[in-house]
Amino acid sequence: MGRAEDEVVTLTSELIQIDSQNTGDLATTTGEAEAAAYVDAKLREVGYETEVIESGAPGRHNVFARLEGADPSRPALLVHGHLDVVPFDESEWSVHPLSGSVQDGYVWGRGAVDMKDMDAMILALARQFKAEGTVPPRDLVFAFLADEEAGGAYGSHWLAEHRPDLFDGCTEALGEVGGFSLTLGEDVRVYPVMTAEKSIAWMKLRVRSRPGHGSMVHDENAVTILAEAVARLGRHRFPLVLTESVQGFFDEITELTGIEFPTDSAAALDGAVAKLGGVARVVGATTRDTANPTMLQAGYKANVIPSLAEATVDCRVLPGRQEAFERELDELLGPDVEREWIRNLEAVETAFDGELVDVITRAVKDEDPQAHTLPYMMSGGTDAKAFVKLGMRCFGFAPLRLPPGLDFTALFHGIDERVPVDALQFGTRVLERILLRA
Repeated sequence: MGRAEDEVVTLTSELIQIDSQNTGDLATTTGEAEAAAYVDAKLREVGYETEVIESGAPGRHNVFARLEGADPSRPALLVHGHLDVVPFDESEWSVHPLSGSVQDGYVWGRGAVDMKDMDAMILALARQFKAEGTVPPRDLVFAFLADEEAGGAYGSHWLAEHRPDLFDGCTEALGEVGGFSLTLGEDVRVYPVMTAEKSIAWMKLRVRSRPGHGSMVHDENAVTILAEAVARLGRHRFPLVLTESVQGFFDEITELTGIEFPTDSAAALDGAVAKLGGVARVVGATTRDTANPTMLQAGYKANVIPSLAEATVDCRVLPGRQEAFERELDELLGPDVEREWIRNLEAVETAFDGELVDVITRAVKDEDPQAHTLPYMMSGGTDAKAFVKLGMRCFGFAPLRLPPGLDFTALFHGIDERVPVDALQFGTRVLERILLRA
């Protein structure tokens, strides 16, 4: 067992024990400063010259280190992870979310799969390479980032705008979310490579109308008008649209398993996707745009009909669909509903090809001869959205070989989040192969 493989479990556990919850509100967010200080100390301990950057708000710390490669003429590879995690309700967990407990073959706690496990793999390998004098084929830029769980305004997007020099020479990036194995049959395991993401598009809806007394007949009630529009939107099914990444995923699954994915019927396609098990909830969301109402605000007294009602909607739009999506929104909402984008990060997609994809495929096959890689689209978003703006091709691959019965996608932001110990060690070996061949 190499140095990195030997210490990755400890690093994961210790990172989980650092409270870096991100509520999305600067007033209540713990911040990443303590986690960044931990990473910075671990990197400096083996000889790195690091840079710690506060990205637009107090406590939102990021850590950067560069390892020079053998060929300075080659473009650099960015290897990135985020240090923040989503909040939790301790009472819902069987193991304390900040325990980092190692038990029953798992490391438990918030961030175990999103994404302090990958942070630990990156950190362990960066330490091993420096301590042992390993020289990769090209420069590696290691980045540990803030604020991903709230869209990266105080993390990757701030850095891309204000400190693009940190990414000098980087033409490709490797981060989350992909690489976790899906067992689809006897000796059929696939390791998806994230090549695309839907947009993150948060929308505020408003209806302004005449106020009135709650005891009287009122035909222009802002709450009623908004509620009807929100219900139409929430029940609406947007059309099927298969991008290159999604079609590539379906084609490969069909070749491996024989499952057909008909595109002439939404119901038939949804039925085929359901056969994929736990990952179906993710894959199903990548076949169409979605718009889910999440918040409602109106009124200030029980007997007063308010003049303003508002709703917040979480929209996720496929690559190339933004204009068509907005036209459909306008038809659904009608003329009485104002809409405003309060956060709109565009969808991204790159082709499933190139030397890095080939290296990923060879690396995972070397550790798991039954492995198959294939492209897929993430229904959410990552820091890749910021790095695409700097001209990078972005891939998500945090390798883990998982037990067939583990509903892994349910653990993202879920209760009793945990990662298998042997999967962490497997992932470290695979990632080492990738970084020393890429």
